[in-house]
Amino acid sequence: MKSAIFARLFGALALVAATVPALAQGQDKPHNIIIFVADGLRYGSVEPGNMPNMARLKTQGVDFTNSHSLWPTVTTVNASAIATGHYIGDTGNFGNTLYAGKPMLTENLSPFAGVEDNMVLAEMNEKFGGNYLNETSLIAAARAQGFQTAVIGKLGPTRIQDLTASPDGSQTLILDDKTGHAGGLALPQWFTAQMKMNFVGASTPATTLPAIEQELYLMKATTRIVLPHFKAEGKPFAMLFWSRDPDITQHGAKDSVGEYEPGINGPSARAATRNADTMLGELLQALKDQGLDKTTDVFVTADHGFITVAHASATSPSAHMDLALPLTDLKQGFLATDLAASLGMPLYDPGKNNALVDIGNGQHLSGGSALLGADPNNPDVVVASNGGADLIYLNGADAKDNATAIVNFLSTQDYTSGVFVNDALGKIPGALPMSAVNLIGSARTPVPSMVVNFRSFANCAEQLMCAVSINDTGLATGQGSHGGFSRAETRNFMAAIGPSFKAGYADPAPISNADIAPTMAHLAGIDLPAKGKLTGRVIGEALKGGKAAAVSRETLASEPDANGNATILNVEQVDGRRYFDAAGYAGQTVGLKAP
Repeated sequence: MKSAIFARLFGALALVAATVPALAQGQDKPHNIIIFVADGLRYGSVEPGNMPNMARLKTQGVDFTNSHSLWPTVTTVNASAIATGHYIGDTGNFGNTLYAGKPMLTENLSPFAGVEDNMVLAEMNEKFGGNYLNETSLIAAARAQGFQTAVIGKLGPTRIQDLTASPDGSQTLILDDKTGHAGGLALPQWFTAQMKMNFVGASTPATTLPAIEQELYLMKATTRIVLPHFKAEGKPFAMLFWSRDPDITQHGAKDSVGEYEPGINGPSARAATRNADTMLGELLQALKDQGLDKTTDVFVTADHGFITVAHASATSPSAHMDLALPLTDLKQGFLATDLAASLGMPLYDPGKNNALVDIGNGQHLSGGSALLGADPNNPDVVVASNGGADLIYLNGADAKDNATAIVNFLSTQDYTSGVFVNDALGKIPGALPMSAVNLIGSARTPVPSMVVNFRSFANCAEQLMCAVSINDTGLATGQGSHGGFSRAETRNFMAAIGPSFKAGYADPAPISNADIAPTMAHLAGIDLPAKGKLTGRVIGEALKGGKAAAVSRETLASEPDANGNATILNVEQVDGRRYFDAAGYAGQTVGLKAP
């Protein structure tokens, strides 16, 4: 019996060894690892004329031609995946705005947490077991195993890379938008001692559009202080740099407010993509100049793709509630408002101390999130707005009935394209289970009952570059956003280079942001423990000596609802890991292939 067990175990280990190349023989010490995140960078934006460094990177290193963001395609969702190597059902970071289920002191006692903030993240940790993600991050694991560590860049996702590091700067350097300002974290003495002589100011510059001044400050700190210190110390390091551009500029683009063209493809967005490219070029050149390029593996990714915002709807009840006009564009909070009207429930505004919203007289929410039911302190329905996808939490004995009613109502709306429902509510015609997209796992935070995807469309040949989508956002029509399940939003830019990666290799296999941490941990010899089972994979085919990955594809579809709509999901799979291309109703999502 024992011999049979050992034989099976040996066979399994041999299979893993054949798929994933071992670390180089004779390697004196672990490689350094760097992750560079260009927030919101689309794969199609990278071309030699405007982004020479990234274009060169994918030509000389590994070009991941089938890359994926995790859905909902917003920043902190993917930051949690990049940090931990886990899908969202395990991390519980279901959106940039989460329903905490209890009042948040840092959010003026609102039960909603906007997790792109250091103080909010600290309170989330306090409320959910000391680490609300419930998983060890790559940077935290590296730190615990003797690596030098630093995370630099955008407020929120940087802290998510090492949530458990001391805020006094003694463990991991955390340098972000708030450094030197209220809410900023302390810096280590080795860093502050070098700031003045390297012309690095005491505080991070404010964010502008494009964000070049802030980007230059953060990269100057990286190349002039952090990398030289790490080299002098002589120990391996793990670092992440998160560039705000092109995301922040694409969001705020004013090239065509009120219209769809050029949307996020105008001059301001091109300048923003060039900013991110320039920062990567500065980083790669510094590695070369300091003799670190031969021992450092660099992985470049984007957290998500991007679309141009639309607000038009002919069916939404809230679009007809302005008494002065027969029809208006959708305002932020339209989903919550429409559900209140459809379900016949009072609507409360958490942004105004749970004030009742008189939708019958044309009042609107101050933001996108809301509480529905007789008692805002014990709501029946909670809506957390997240741009291209909204989270819905249902409470009480009527949760299943409300879920069915919501799915049927949303099926009649021209802004909807697919619904995913928590498996605990059972099968509902028109919706797929949330487990199908890895949203059910070991999460500590409250798990949504439903996640709603919004409609997207395109009117050009290269649809992933001109997609437009309805968004539950305060941004104007013609500006940029994300969050939805179109391929324009799941298709991010990903590439890698370094001594462990193949050169000049275009990888056709699907990969996602959940695969980065396992891959980089493997290369650096870092033990990355896991509590949940929804993990990414080591991208073995991209490593020297790695064999091509075996890929399978399938399309899932729900039963049709009463209106004949079915939620469809395009899935790819490698080594038991699932990659999600697009989802929604047929003809309502860019890049979706109907069965």
